[in-house]
Amino acid sequence: MSRFIIAVLMIFTLASGARAEPRAADVLAQSKTAMGGGAWDSVHFVHTRARIETSGLAGSSETLEDAVMGASVSRYDLGPVKGADGYDGKTVWSQDNSGQVAVQGADDARQGAIDDAYRTIHAYWYPERMPAEIVYAGAKTDGVRGFDVLRITPKGGRPFDLWIDAKTHIIDRIVEKSAIDLRTTTFDDYRSVAGKLVAFASRTTNGEARYDTVIKVESVTFEDKADAQAFAPPPPPQRDFGFLGGRTVATMPFKLINNHMYIDVKLNGRGPYEFLFDTGGSNVMTPTVAHELGLKLQGALQGRGAGEKSQDVAITMVDHMEIGGAFMDRQAFASIALESFGEVEGRPITGIFGYEVFKRFVVRTDYQANQMTLIEPAGFKYSGPGVRIPFQLKNSIPTVAGDIDGVPGTFDIDTGSRSTLDLMSPFVAKNNLIARYQPKVQGVDGWGVGGPARAWIVRAHRLTLGGVSVDGPVVGLSQATGGAFADAYSAGNVGAGTLKRFNIVWDYANLQMFFERNAHYSEPDVFNRAGIWANLGGAGFEVIDVFVGSPAAEAGLKTGDHILAVDGKQAQRELTLPDFRSRMREAPGTKLRLDVERGGKKLQIVVTLRDLV
Repeated sequence: MSRFIIAVLMIFTLASGARAEPRAADVLAQSKTAMGGGAWDSVHFVHTRARIETSGLAGSSETLEDAVMGASVSRYDLGPVKGADGYDGKTVWSQDNSGQVAVQGADDARQGAIDDAYRTIHAYWYPERMPAEIVYAGAKTDGVRGFDVLRITPKGGRPFDLWIDAKTHIIDRIVEKSAIDLRTTTFDDYRSVAGKLVAFASRTTNGEARYDTVIKVESVTFEDKADAQAFAPPPPPQRDFGFLGGRTVATMPFKLINNHMYIDVKLNGRGPYEFLFDTGGSNVMTPTVAHELGLKLQGALQGRGAGEKSQDVAITMVDHMEIGGAFMDRQAFASIALESFGEVEGRPITGIFGYEVFKRFVVRTDYQANQMTLIEPAGFKYSGPGVRIPFQLKNSIPTVAGDIDGVPGTFDIDTGSRSTLDLMSPFVAKNNLIARYQPKVQGVDGWGVGGPARAWIVRAHRLTLGGVSVDGPVVGLSQATGGAFADAYSAGNVGAGTLKRFNIVWDYANLQMFFERNAHYSEPDVFNRAGIWANLGGAGFEVIDVFVGSPAAEAGLKTGDHILAVDGKQAQRELTLPDFRSRMREAPGTKLRLDVERGGKKLQIVVTLRDLV
């Protein structure tokens, strides 16, 4: 949300790059003249106030930019959503609703910040300020209007297209591909301010119009001075967390279901509610829980997950949240209609939490004892046997340098994923992994907020993360064209299939983790030996996908079938969906006798399990 807004707030300091080819240089020279020419030469600091409307929310923003050095800071207030973003020339940072600051070290944020800085310093008009490759990408039309399009790649940044009106020579739009979005920002309502032409209106879209961000500038001033610390990350906010009863440690059990960690939480003294614990997950509750607590919901922001679809997200506030013997106050919560996700999990879903806890406490996840421990961060010093792995933050997700069978990349560490490893579709394509692994099995292998995720399934030799490795991991080669698994900056998403082999100490304040091998470390990684994906459906389990050539397909099971019983145990009533998924991982040769309903008819199908990868 925050990087999305700051990209839009740069509307009045568009730039392009150095070393332009002759045609591009002519277009840029005409553009500079049309937009104020030499009046831009002496601009140093630009101070802008604006109104924002996005996703059913409205509010204000204030932005300060250094048009010589490229630093910037933007603060916004959309009612339930408040925060800030900044770049001081070296560090990219973001500040959330509670005032917590996170340094963004991932490539997506770093390259995005360089592009923003490039435009902030008008480097397309002043190539000596930052080098870039600039090529003329051709003449294009949109309706009756014609445009000259320049493809600009700042040094250290990523390509973006600058559209310039062929008749007026005024900058009309920017098109830039981030990790998973193609974002287009169009500019309008140009006005002269101290001899410089400035856009007083803009709209940014990723193609889903209901999530567009509209900016209307109220004032622009050009200033000679700014506070020396104006662009630096702000100091920590007043402490909003702690422990009950004067303790400095709180330990609580979790349930591991579908490789997901579920932990009891209390909200405003009500509950407990079982929430899924996710490293990068923001606070989330269902509308059902929000209604039960009498909370007001506002807005309809864009929510995404492992699938390719978007889902509306409303915002609310919780005054007090307890997790075992620890607490957090004044927590912003997203409200997402996850109730239907219970059909995927095979159990009721009430909410998700994670990042806000990791950001405040030192956290130990003990997958051997199924316990989580929250530790006072002040003065913390690790002294165990674990291997230290440094990480960077990509928004709220920890990312680690590693490799899969010698192919290097950056991997997201995700306790909210049930998989061992999912490789992103751009990484799969870039490294020709389909040809390398020659997969024979494909199908639905996961499900997120955005729906089902499909992949080719293979067994790799070794996954390495920093100084630790896991042999023989089951790997999904994603086929996604959108959503989280189409991320162009990450190699893959490491889930609980890998993480549960370790007890892990997470120290977000110092951007480090400690991996301690546990009793699960050497257990074989077993993939579904039946070859189906099933969710809850009606009185049984609905078959969503049957893998071609799998034991289930050979036995005659079909998509749309409803499994009413397994080995005589009634689905849902005597056998839960998570238990059925465990049954499908039993030893090769095991026979599952399924009572199936198809088109109103009853039949029995016997599936003989075998390894598919």
